[in-house]
Order: sequence, then C-alpha cells, then structure tokens
Amino acid sequence: MAASTERRKGDRVVFERGIPAHMMGIDGTWRRDCLMEDVSETGAKLTIDGSVEGLHLKEFFLLLSSTGLAYRRCELAWVNGDQIGVNFLKQGDKRKKARSTSAGA
Repeated sequence: MAASTERRKGDRVVFERGIPAHMMGIDGTWRRDCLMEDVSETGAKLTIDGSVEGLHLKEFFLLLSSTGLAYRRCELAWVNGDQIGVNFLKQGDKRKKARSTSAGA
C-alpha cells in the first residue's frame, strides 16, 4: 500500500543505489550529475550532485544514457534539499515546437 503522502499515480520502481544520470537545461547552458532514486511512468525522484541554485528547473532534460539518446523532458514537481521530484512531459506535448526552426536560440 502506498503511504498517504504518496502523490504519484503510477507504480514506482525504487533503485537501491540510484541510477547515474544527468540533468541538462533545455537550452544546453547547464548540466548536473544526478542519481535517479526511483521512477514511475509519470515521473522520478532525483538526488542532485551540486547546487541547483540559479538553474532554470521549470523544464529540463533528464539524460539517461552517456550518448544522450535516452532522455525524458521533465518539469519540476518539488524540491527537498538536494532531492527533487520531476514529472515527465509527454513527447507529443512539445512536438510542434521541435519541428519549428530554432531561430534565436
């Protein structure tokens, strides 16, 4: 049974040691190492290596592979010290923007 404080809708997979991953700004101007502590279909809990002060965390990429081919677009759900909760954005949500040319980036 989920605790009464659990807000996530999907089943959660908890990793004993965390899975190494990277966070990167949508515009590519910042990058941080992190550990994915748990994950569900709708989001994840991350422990961030280093300060998040000054970073634009409203929306960012969670890179799950060293090549950057496996990633999820995320939005910040909550912050608690060096841990954050993220919601995954559906790929269809931003598809129109991805097709447009990247002028002025």
